[in-house]
Amino acid sequence: MSDIIEKLVATFIRFPGIGPRQARRFIYHLLAQNSLTIENLAQDLLTLKQTVNQCRSCCRFFIVNNRAAAKEICELCLDESRDPSILMIVEKDSDLEVVRKSGHYSGQFFVLGGLVPILEEAPAKKIRLNPLLEKIKATKNQLKEIIIALAANPEGDNTGEYLQRALAPLGIKITILGRGLSTGTELEYSDAETLRNALKNRA
Repeated sequence: MSDIIEKLVATFIRFPGIGPRQARRFIYHLLAQNSLTIENLAQDLLTLKQTVNQCRSCCRFFIVNNRAAAKEICELCLDESRDPSILMIVEKDSDLEVVRKSGHYSGQFFVLGGLVPILEEAPAKKIRLNPLLEKIKATKNQLKEIIIALAANPEGDNTGEYLQRALAPLGIKITILGRGLSTGTELEYSDAETLRNALKNRA
């Protein structure tokens, strides 16, 4: 039993923000559940993997439907009502959802997939730089502004500076969110009003 517990601990601590103590709490909570609950959880995880795809355009995860399945493009990228002249770069899917639900942004998105640690020797390997460049080049005739919307912390700032250098040759206006976001704040934990101010005061 000890071996499987340690194996599951190693699995859970790969989750963002989860340490060994929390991982063990998850495991003992699961052990206290009945078999049907565990079976349903396992089935839900399989269903998640089978029905969720990654958008070929913005790299967000989305539930596949008949309209999107053929092109592997999510409903946001297919939505013709969204402004194609503005592209917002966010770190992760949860950031995208927070901005989307705030109701203060109607442009396109791109999920970067991570941040660049300070002093990182191979920054392009930490983020989806090449897919981002491909998306920008594919929409360059329409694209007028790129908004870098990352966490207000050292890694977010470092990543923003790296992106500005990488994207500068494209000749497109680049802005960053205003400091309506407090230093140290992750985008996914920001409320709608804070996001509205950060968007309004971008520079």
